[in-house]
Amino acid sequence: MQARIHNISLAFNDQGTGVPLVFLHAFPLNRCMWVEQEQALSSQFRVLTIDLRGHGESDAPLWRYTLDQAADDVIGLLDHLSIRQAVFVGLSMGGYILFALYRRYADRVRGLVLSNTRAQADTVEGKEGRFQMAQTAYKNGPSAIADIMIPKLLSPATIQAKPELVGCVRAMIEGNQISGIAGDLMAMAERPDSVSLLGQITCPTQIIVGELDLPTPPSDAKLMADRISGARLTIIPGAAHLSNLERSDQFNETIRSFALDVTRAASR
Repeated sequence: MQARIHNISLAFNDQGTGVPLVFLHAFPLNRCMWVEQEQALSSQFRVLTIDLRGHGESDAPLWRYTLDQAADDVIGLLDHLSIRQAVFVGLSMGGYILFALYRRYADRVRGLVLSNTRAQADTVEGKEGRFQMAQTAYKNGPSAIADIMIPKLLSPATIQAKPELVGCVRAMIEGNQISGIAGDLMAMAERPDSVSLLGQITCPTQIIVGELDLPTPPSDAKLMADRISGARLTIIPGAAHLSNLERSDQFNETIRSFALDVTRAASR
């Protein structure tokens, strides 16, 4: 499906009925990364997956990107669909967007799932790395970004044993336009530190991390869990950064259990 939001076309899937679960994907992927979650959860919940601007079948304008803008896009789509509140699930960059969304639209958030992400801003070295990756995308195209990112996203065991999953991730990355890849890198490099925000989060919160996650290791997840009142922490054994793809059963069960608890708490 497509919707015109803030003068760009956003692509999304909308399946099932019940409490809305809104999934925000990682960089540099698209909504296809949530297929396993759609299949597992849409029988109990209304599952909404979105191609963020610059990704997949959504427009990728050649202009400045920010995480606040991405949060505005998400809320604009929910307004278009007449969804007042939702449980939001963000993985990696999707988690960064959820911090921006919570700052601006806390009243729209019924629950937060922060997966394989972190609250800290980029270091100077991290920002430089994003700048260099943008130059690589500009010079060599999305396939060069796939070469860089796949070892960061998936565990060595997955890369060796699951070529079909590796191929799926590569196809998502290579399907993006350079304008979107570079725009996202700029947006992530410029994002503010969110550690001080953690103590202000009052909605139910579930944190998920892969045991083998390199970009956002379990220590980052524990920091968030310690600072957000009442937050749950789930560490998924054997999973790296894309825990929803590498250990989908445990990921799905964690989301299902959390979303059901949020629903029950709201009905009391």
